[in-house]
Parts: sequence; C-alpha cells; structure tokens
Amino acid sequence: MTNEITYSTFFKTVQESISNGTFAKLTLAKTIGKPELQNIYIKLLLEENILKCTFTKKIYDGEKHEVVSIHEIENLEAELTPYFTNPFFSALLFTTEADITMKINKKKVASIIEQPPTFKNADIVLVNYLNQ
Repeated sequence: MTNEITYSTFFKTVQESISNGTFAKLTLAKTIGKPELQNIYIKLLLEENILKCTFTKKIYDGEKHEVVSIHEIENLEAELTPYFTNPFFSALLFTTEADITMKINKKKVASIIEQPPTFKNADIVLVNYLNQ
C-alpha cells in the first residue's frame, strides 16, 4: 500500500469518527531531531453553527509558545499531509471506540495500527453539535 493510500485511509477514518460522533482528538507527534514545531493538536470548534477544527501548533524556538488556526474539516487531509515526515512521523486519532495510529518508519513507509481507546467521551463540541 502506498503512503498516499495509507494517508487517505487514515483521514477517512478521521472523517468517519467525526460523522459518527466518536472523535475525541487528533495529534501529530514524534519528530526526529529538534524541530521548532513539536506537536499539532486538532480539536473541533463550532463557528457560526459550522463544525470546523482548530490546529494548535506547539512551537519551541528558544521559548515555548502556541499558534492556533482554524480550518475546514473537509481540508484536514490536505492541510496536515505536508507535515508527515517533515517533521512528524506519527498521527494519533483518539476516538471512543479505538486509538488509531498512523506511523511512518525510518524508510518513510506509513502503516496504521489500532489499540483500545484512551478516551471514554467524544469531543464535547462534537457531542453538542450532533445533539442540536
């Protein structure tokens, strides 16, 4: 399976978790070396009754700070894919059903593994949005 197919499979799972109300959060992590960008945390946001997502970028450039931006859910894959292997080598999707991790190895080959869920509750913004 090529990385593009693996990425698409992973992001399809992210979209499904949002649609079925099980999404808790998404994190890009595991860098090599000491890049300025340390993590990206993705959570949901309700803006003008439209479900969107926030990217919180944890940056360390001598000082720690965060940069928050808002994005359309439909653009998640396009917005996050450029960060894979530069600098992130894992994406962790936390849902109430499972933790799904996409890992990229040293040969830059992506794979997906599933583990028992860490979170018992979905993102509160998603829960409120679905209950309107």
